[in-house]
Amino acid sequence: MSEISKYNFKFEDLKNYQKAMDFGELIDKIVKKFPNHELYALSSQFRRAADSIALNIAEGYPGSDAQFIKHLNHAIYSANECVSCSTKARKRNYINFEEDEENRKLHSELTKMMSSLRKRIKERN
Repeated sequence: MSEISKYNFKFEDLKNYQKAMDFGELIDKIVKKFPNHELYALSSQFRRAADSIALNIAEGYPGSDAQFIKHLNHAIYSANECVSCSTKARKRNYINFEEDEENRKLHSELTKMMSSLRKRIKERN
């Protein structure tokens, strides 16, 4: 069981952030199975792109609406990058079709959630 910090930051309550954090951890587990020659190549790129989703949500949250939208866009770009990384991993036989399909499903869910949040922020202005 994981411990819960008594220090909570508002962005940690966002479902987008929580799902992005979980996604980053999933990708970290997946790339550990990649061949060693990918350590500083596809493994690193996939891990950094996946982690960037949550990092951008956290970074943009305390700013203005325009700043948050900018960071949500960067998070969406990183999610899109993960689609390419997953496809590359499948084409190189590092993951199977089902794993790629699950990644694509999670990418789709994350992107829809972030797009929806971005739309709600734009509408309130």
